[in-house]
Amino acid sequence: MSDRSPSALAQPLRPPSAGRVVACLGFFLLGAVVGAAGALVQPAWFPGGLLLALAGEAGLVLGATRLLRSRAGGAWAAGGWMLVVILLTTSRPEGDFLFAAGGGSYLFLLGGIALAVICATLFSGRQPDGPPARLGK
Repeated sequence: MSDRSPSALAQPLRPPSAGRVVACLGFFLLGAVVGAAGALVQPAWFPGGLLLALAGEAGLVLGATRLLRSRAGGAWAAGGWMLVVILLTTSRPEGDFLFAAGGGSYLFLLGGIALAVICATLFSGRQPDGPPARLGK
């Protein structure tokens, strides 16, 4: 049984600190850079480039989650990655495109999204004033 009263749980939400906002925006930009770099590397050295691009994204999302000690860091990094990768899939009026219609491109898109979700939700949260959260005894 916890020693927290119901009134302690009904506290109003506080806005995030300025440092946390800057860190989240930094992770968003870093996710965008990793997405652009991965889009260029993955077709170059298939399958090694694909694995390198996905490992870079997984490392960024998991690292951001661990660094901020919340899923928000991973979500911001994954958001930057997804925005850039989706923008790079569109073709230009000249007919140029970055992603070819091949298996590697689809693995990069779908595998990257799946990795982002997995890595962002791997974080085991902590209770506000207690030990790590656990489901069982």
